[in-house]
Amino acid sequence: MQLLKLTHNCLNFDFIGTSTDESSDDLCTVQIPTSWRSAFLDSSTLQLFFDLYHSIPPSFSPLVLSCLVQIASVRRSLFNNAERAKFLSHLVDGVKRILENPQSLSDPNNYHEFCRLLARLKSNYQLGELVKVENYPEVIRLIANFTVTSLQHWEFAPNSVHYLLSLWQRLAASVPYVKATEPHMLETYTPEVTKAYITSRLESVHIILRDGLEDPLDDTGLVQQQLDQLSTIGRCEYEKTCALLVQLFDQSAQSYQELLQSATASPMDVAVQEGRLTWLVYIIGAVIGGRVSFASTDEQDAMDGELVCRVLQLMNLTDSRLAQAGNEKLELAMLSFFEQFRKIYIGDQVQKSSKLYRRLSEVLGLNDETMVLSVFIGKIITNLKYWGRCEPITSKTLQLLNDLSIGYSSVRKLVKLSAVQFMLNNHTSEHFSFLGINNQSNLTDMRCRTTFYTALGRLLMVDLGEDEDQYEQFMLPLTAAFETVAQMFSTNTFNEQEAKRTLVGLVRDLRGIAFAFNAKTSFMMLFEWIYPSYMPILQRAIELWYHDPACTTPVLKLMAELVHNRSQRLQFDVSSPNGILLFRETSKMITTYGNRILTLGEVPKDQVYALKLKGISICFSMLKAALSGSYVNFGVFRLYGDDALDNALQTFIKLLLSIPHSDLLDYPKLSQSYYSLLEVLTQDHMNFIASLEPHVIMYILSSISEGLTALDTMVCTGCCSCLDHIVTYLFKQLSRSTKKRTTPLTQESDRFLHIMQQHPEMIQQMLSTVLNIIIFEDCRNQWSMSRPLLGLILLNEKYFSDLRNSIVNSQPPEKQQAMHLCFENLMEGIERNLLTKNRDRFTQNLSAFRREVNDSMKNSTYGVNSNDMMS
Repeated sequence: MQLLKLTHNCLNFDFIGTSTDESSDDLCTVQIPTSWRSAFLDSSTLQLFFDLYHSIPPSFSPLVLSCLVQIASVRRSLFNNAERAKFLSHLVDGVKRILENPQSLSDPNNYHEFCRLLARLKSNYQLGELVKVENYPEVIRLIANFTVTSLQHWEFAPNSVHYLLSLWQRLAASVPYVKATEPHMLETYTPEVTKAYITSRLESVHIILRDGLEDPLDDTGLVQQQLDQLSTIGRCEYEKTCALLVQLFDQSAQSYQELLQSATASPMDVAVQEGRLTWLVYIIGAVIGGRVSFASTDEQDAMDGELVCRVLQLMNLTDSRLAQAGNEKLELAMLSFFEQFRKIYIGDQVQKSSKLYRRLSEVLGLNDETMVLSVFIGKIITNLKYWGRCEPITSKTLQLLNDLSIGYSSVRKLVKLSAVQFMLNNHTSEHFSFLGINNQSNLTDMRCRTTFYTALGRLLMVDLGEDEDQYEQFMLPLTAAFETVAQMFSTNTFNEQEAKRTLVGLVRDLRGIAFAFNAKTSFMMLFEWIYPSYMPILQRAIELWYHDPACTTPVLKLMAELVHNRSQRLQFDVSSPNGILLFRETSKMITTYGNRILTLGEVPKDQVYALKLKGISICFSMLKAALSGSYVNFGVFRLYGDDALDNALQTFIKLLLSIPHSDLLDYPKLSQSYYSLLEVLTQDHMNFIASLEPHVIMYILSSISEGLTALDTMVCTGCCSCLDHIVTYLFKQLSRSTKKRTTPLTQESDRFLHIMQQHPEMIQQMLSTVLNIIIFEDCRNQWSMSRPLLGLILLNEKYFSDLRNSIVNSQPPEKQQAMHLCFENLMEGIERNLLTKNRDRFTQNLSAFRREVNDSMKNSTYGVNSNDMMS
């Protein structure tokens, strides 16, 4: 057992330091070192593990299979073509032997690991290679039988099904591309797998309901994963899949209709048919979505039409009963079907002469895309009317509306529909009332409102043009809601919970509209509506409820959206002061929230993000958007003694210092908002950074240093950019201080230089970090790393020389000369300046340097190198 554990650990070792996510092992390749090659070329190594599996007790054998999973995943480049074919042949023989003697697979752990082994056969080898294996016809038959049996026993090891479906999905997807002359025989076995999956899911419904078992349909994530795999498998030999689905659907739909018309039908029988229909609707949606996997023919489009007609007819039946009863799971399946149908058959790229549309016209009288869109909108309205209290259905329904509102051609057709015009004119009627303060039990139920109003905003933009009357008509209920809140705030005693609920809902709606309005005309209408009239209400809400994130988060997010100059929509006239006034409001909100949130004191660790860091993160995003929006001349503030900019920046520093370094990197949204803000500050406001107290500067530099090694590439790239701006500033100031000039350094620059000279270790450490990442790690953003590196070298030439000597001396004696030459070539032709031409040359030199270093270090026992294993 200990030897097996040791072997397993060796085979699982991360040889190239990529730290892959162990939870997703579908595409895992084991990067075995070249020096181990002989062990894998010797067929007795592989045979040993298969012999062990058949010889030792079942409690040990799962570990043997785990080792085989890794051995099956050895990188392709370890072998030449002939060696790889021989290795695969031995592997397939071992799998065949297990399938012929399956007794040990009754153990769930053995079964699971064997399913993983089967999946690796296709993820690491091509179908063209598999079909050339001598025993392929027999093995593919045995695998198909094993899969069918496994699917039929759906209650046994359900988590292992993923690997079997993964194998068949990859096999089916390879069919159009296989060039081998040997038959793959998948046209025989794939329909059997498809049939086994579909029939086993339908047969499970009655047993689950009868015995009160856990329903797989409750785990929508797992269902969706399996359906994604089935979508490709089912499109292989699609005629057989479609015929099976039509037959099963017609049986269940007829039984369901008869039960509904019967006065004596038992609820159990109705529930069974609804469960079967739920699975069928999910599966039909999946196989329609699978159309993208294969070149589709007119005949297959007609088959899709047959399936779509049946689902829409079922929808008409279930919708007609919603006033009495409805089935949540079946409705979620319908929404999944609509989403797949939308992706494939609605939009600019769809052939409108498709035989699917011909079939819809013949059966349902839906002659074109516009009429189909009216069915979509009708379903959306129905769901909002009858399922408003069901969050999963409401959110998915609104997401469908949102997705429909994005397409260029479909949104123009949607706007012409009378149902959509009704929504735009009655978005607070009883069907769409998200604003009513009594129709929601608490604040968190309102999250879908933003999605709803984003979709409405997009539809309104298409219809709007420059018609201000229509815009004002649309905004009337929102105006009334703002006036209601203003009235509440004007009295000393008001219902706080009611005021919160009305404000929170309102700002979610407005954020949706603001997100949708990405054109100047429509956005300026919104801006002039909200500013200055209603901005004080938002500020008042932050003052009152700063401690309640359920209220402050939506308000802060709305403000962050309003100051975001997306698509250059924030464009003010030359004579307009609105850009500066908007920044003043931004500064006031950040300052108000920031100063108050810091009075909370110590917050429990498990609540710190929700109560404090989330709001701070949004403030950072808001400030970044305002600073980089190009609609404010920030020099104006100092010139006229306006403290708005200074207040915002000082609040940022106070908030930053209240956050431990670890939290900056532990919370991804906080990381991204902080580092993107810091990038803007170091680019355009270095004088402010230079004026900070030494401990603050050291905190910021430390955060950059830690961010350089972050797993999030966006954070790492942002840190490189920040560091580049700081190093460039330092280099310029040093250059100025050494030249005799009439203009002395500013007080801030002089102090910043002094701090850096007192703490050279910080910059030196970052030089060492960047160089080590480039030489020894799998550097994903080499260009970004190259930009600050030249400045770091020029600022620390002696330290760089020592570092270079240390790296050269750490190599084996026979490689030291080559490594020394690599460093010589790195600085070849590089001048002592940071001009663009010089930087670009250094970046080119660095690319060559990295390649040369990797070549030099191949097969070296010193250091770890990403390309070492790929020789």
